[in-house]
Amino acid sequence: MKWVKQDLQQYIQAKEYVDTIIVPLIPFQLSNDASLEKNAFQREVLSLFTRDLEKELSGRILLSPDYHYLASVDKETEINRMNAWIDDIQSQPFQHIFFVSSDSGWKKVEQGLKGTLIWLPAATADSMQPTEIQPIIRNQVQQVSELIRTYWKG
Repeated sequence: MKWVKQDLQQYIQAKEYVDTIIVPLIPFQLSNDASLEKNAFQREVLSLFTRDLEKELSGRILLSPDYHYLASVDKETEINRMNAWIDDIQSQPFQHIFFVSSDSGWKKVEQGLKGTLIWLPAATADSMQPTEIQPIIRNQVQQVSELIRTYWKG
């Protein structure tokens, strides 16, 4: 289920079956021209990935709104804000919370997160043709879907 009115209406009716939430982590920084295109491309790819993941695991997950953070801010500082999100999320019956990011900086601080980090290596627009992106995303979705299913079994 996506963060849209119709899906949220369904969620409210079936929340006992929706035990997993996916939180996309999106870097943002207008003050650094060198990273603008890279960050925008990563957001586009992550958006495609999370939409496909939501379709693959439909009925069991809720895709939260993107969590935007300043790329220049220390991740340790950002964790407090993120965990406040999670405290609110946990007022619902979510048993599994997954963060999805292409920013490897989150790996260093993931133990402070109130959830599980799924890190996807970032693709760069320079190294990929548009026709190559969808098969790669599809492959990643299949792998991550299997990972999430192992959490459901445990």
